[in-house]
Amino acid sequence: MALGIIGIVTSLLLLVTLAYRGVPVILAAPLASVVAVVFSGAPILASYTEIFMPAMAGFVGSWFPVFLFGAIFGVLMTITGYAESIARTVTRLVGSRSAIAATIVTSALMTYGGISLFVVAFVMYPLARELFRVADIPRRLIPATIALGIFTFTMTALPGSPQVQNIIPGQFFGTGPFAGAGIGLVGGALIFGLGLLWLEYRRTALIRKGESFDSPESALSTGGSSDTDGKQRTATLEPANRVVPFLPLITVFAVNFTCTLFLFPALDWSYLAQEKFGGVAAEERLGLWAVLSGIIAAVLVLVALNLRHLTTLWDGFVDGAKRSMLPIFSTASEVGYGAVVASVAAFAVVRDSVFGLGADALWTSVLSVSITAGLTGSSSGGMTIALNALGDDLRALAAQEDISMEAMHRLTAMAAGGLDTLPHSGAVVTLLIVCGLTHRQSYKDLGVVTLVIPVLVVVALVSLVSVVGSF
Repeated sequence: MALGIIGIVTSLLLLVTLAYRGVPVILAAPLASVVAVVFSGAPILASYTEIFMPAMAGFVGSWFPVFLFGAIFGVLMTITGYAESIARTVTRLVGSRSAIAATIVTSALMTYGGISLFVVAFVMYPLARELFRVADIPRRLIPATIALGIFTFTMTALPGSPQVQNIIPGQFFGTGPFAGAGIGLVGGALIFGLGLLWLEYRRTALIRKGESFDSPESALSTGGSSDTDGKQRTATLEPANRVVPFLPLITVFAVNFTCTLFLFPALDWSYLAQEKFGGVAAEERLGLWAVLSGIIAAVLVLVALNLRHLTTLWDGFVDGAKRSMLPIFSTASEVGYGAVVASVAAFAVVRDSVFGLGADALWTSVLSVSITAGLTGSSSGGMTIALNALGDDLRALAAQEDISMEAMHRLTAMAAGGLDTLPHSGAVVTLLIVCGLTHRQSYKDLGVVTLVIPVLVVVALVSLVSVVGSF
């Protein structure tokens, strides 16, 4: 048994190391799985084909529509010029002197509007770069500023977020995307406010030291290709006016909100109990369907507003479909890894140890999800791994302790968005590459706004909910 536990730890360290060194997770996760299997004495081939692959396929089967239409939506928002128009409108409203706030707000609007996180990163960098250049703010702060808008409060805290990180808990706790609204709003405001304060403080401190946009400390790394990428993503269409580009984002929220709170609860879902539908419970799917409906509706609105350019839009559909492949298979590969680890006998000891800490269901959920997300460098992958292994036990324990499932949903989602941005995180590495900067130049500030602040906020909120209950 001790050898099996060593194997689990070694496999996790290998996964972290390989991811940090830039090895694709699609390759790193199976390799790490082999280590865990070898130490446990289980058969390698059977573990791969009968455990790893079914878990991976299950994740793809459940979440592929969200990744697919989310990527298509993001590409269409880019090629229509809507994303850039939104950014420029927000900048005019906030003011070019408030470049940091303008970048955060614009990134947040796009993320909360349903655009894929990675697409937002690519769209926002050229715009943020120009804002920071005009305001003469050190370039090294750009990654942290964009990350605060896309990797934190809009991804996990704000109720109704269409990002997959906000949907996954509902599959285990029977809740919807607007679960724990009060907790989410408070947590989102705290993360946004504290993150903005940190970035403004850092801007002032760096400028006092003599840094500027073109300082050597903020110079582009030799591996960056962001300028070229920015040119390649120049919009091919132009929006009719400043209001039209916001309509697709509003559509995502409006349809999601209406389906979650009014339409879906009024419908009869008893047919889901039939064998051909897998006997699935309605509460396990309605949150996913509400978000998916919102994104598809927004895509249809984009098409309707640009009917004269169907050829260009079709190219966007094709490009979006291609871009959806790597993110979903990378996350699914991590889920397959988690399934293999959970299958070895030593994992039962680890699981029992987690529940043996004596913490309530809320703290247990938050801790297990945080640690797993940190080890895998993925909020969605880490949360899925942890909840696949512990979800049923956590739900039963929460019912015994009379803990609100709404609070469990929101705080578990927020917990996934903390340690997931450790240096080896694929999202962090990608964002730094997009911005043409290095960990040494920018990770300190990125880590503060996406890791330190969210973790502190979650700890404070869990402590508060443990005392006063959900709100």
